[in-house]
Amino acid sequence: MSPQAHEREGCPIRVQLSGQADGLERYIRAVERVGAVPVPGICPRPDPGCDALVLCGGGDLDPALFGQENHGSHPPDRERDRAELALAEAFLTWERPVLGICRGMQVLNVFLGGTLIQDLQPAWRALHQGEEDVYHSIRCCSGSLLERLLGPCPTVNSAHHQAVDRLGRGVAATAWAPEGFAEGIEHSSLPVLGVQFHPERLSGPGRGEGSALFEWLIGCIRK
Repeated sequence: MSPQAHEREGCPIRVQLSGQADGLERYIRAVERVGAVPVPGICPRPDPGCDALVLCGGGDLDPALFGQENHGSHPPDRERDRAELALAEAFLTWERPVLGICRGMQVLNVFLGGTLIQDLQPAWRALHQGEEDVYHSIRCCSGSLLERLLGPCPTVNSAHHQAVDRLGRGVAATAWAPEGFAEGIEHSSLPVLGVQFHPERLSGPGRGEGSALFEWLIGCIRK
């Protein structure tokens, strides 16, 4: 059943979430705040009854998935890697909306044939990874979806030591950190958005409004 069919029949919009056991609660609340029903899981199979997908943050992907030896990646969770690549394949094939957050953006890029920077250089890492979120500005491409949602130079939150390197098929970088690596990617023909920051916990004066990304996700279904 298509997302439009769900909406026409008055069924609630259901959003599949894939994350880790101790890290799903904020994503669940973010989906609930925009009026949708979260369907959370750990290494879940693609659920054709869901209208959209959120790939949540977490650990590093196995560098073998993008043709590299380990150069600073943390030990991978291969079961989660396999599950989330399968989720990406299913929802892109179904042409349903996908939001990839932090690791989720990296999963999307790797699924589409891209690569990752396995370990940011120490000076950059200090500006993007800490025990708590590190806040910094990014630059959004003029006319991009992210600029429409967050503005040209929003303040966002980081907690990562890896980043997208070579872009995958069909995606373009549309937001960048001051150091030059991608903070956002958008697909050229599908409702697919990836961000390196964490909109599920991004809010407050001068710090953007992370709910705009979840509202976009649901808005794609309601169109």
